[in-house]
Amino acid sequence: MSRKQGTGGKKRPSGRGQRHNQDFRSGRDSGNASGKSLARGNAPMKKKSTPQKAEDSDNIRLNKYIANSGICSRREADEHIAIGLVTVNGQVVTEMGYKVKIDDDVRYDGRRINPEKKAYVLLNKPKGFATTTSEGKGRTVMDLVANATNARIKPIGRLGRNSTGLLLFTNDETVVKKFTNSKNGVSRLFQVELDKNLKFEDLKSIQEGFKIDGKLIAVEEISYIDGQSKNQIGLKIKNTGNTIIRTIFDHFKYDIIKIDCVAIGHLTKKDIPRGHWKHLTEQEVNTLRML
Repeated sequence: MSRKQGTGGKKRPSGRGQRHNQDFRSGRDSGNASGKSLARGNAPMKKKSTPQKAEDSDNIRLNKYIANSGICSRREADEHIAIGLVTVNGQVVTEMGYKVKIDDDVRYDGRRINPEKKAYVLLNKPKGFATTTSEGKGRTVMDLVANATNARIKPIGRLGRNSTGLLLFTNDETVVKKFTNSKNGVSRLFQVELDKNLKFEDLKSIQEGFKIDGKLIAVEEISYIDGQSKNQIGLKIKNTGNTIIRTIFDHFKYDIIKIDCVAIGHLTKKDIPRGHWKHLTEQEVNTLRML
């Protein structure tokens, strides 16, 4: 039921005590003895409080920073902070509500942490794009995945500007190390087109391994591709780039017409058209971590 405003600032009696009426349009309150408007400029004095600094969008609470890294929940992060397990730029921080910048050096129990959610993007690279994160290099693979995620992902390894095929991007340093580990690494399968048929004796030499300037050059597998001419070669290596491929065939006096990465570990180009990308599924990520 609506309430009527009394005249002359008087309150109407009620069996339940006085009603507190306010004109929300004018800001006047019938319970205000002075009769002054409570509009801006005439509001009653409030108790002074400590001025609050404007929120800096570049800052993030330390407990949230830690929680975003996947180490623990915010509540658990507060406990870790309180007992001195967290440092920021080399200094132990135990203050609750402490804020950090996204690029600060934050460490938990001595190990640097990344507050970004882990992202894994698989691109089927077309020709004409350089594999680099640097600007001023013309069209790059970063242009192709610009809308994939807000995370600061980077390509693992590289494909030449005119090479095509699969390229994996991530901000997960654990996965990056798997690929760059010289002893283990992750297998990549390439389809290579040569300017002429590969001689069988050259194929055998590549399979068995050979030395260039005293350095052993070895591949996991090499074979002719079934149903195609002998200049179409399948090559599996664990090196993160494709420069080793050119080194191999240059040594045996073959020119390379095309290099296409068709598989990275268990990942293939299925359902990824050239120039498109996809996010890895949880199952694909888990398998990648176990390689």
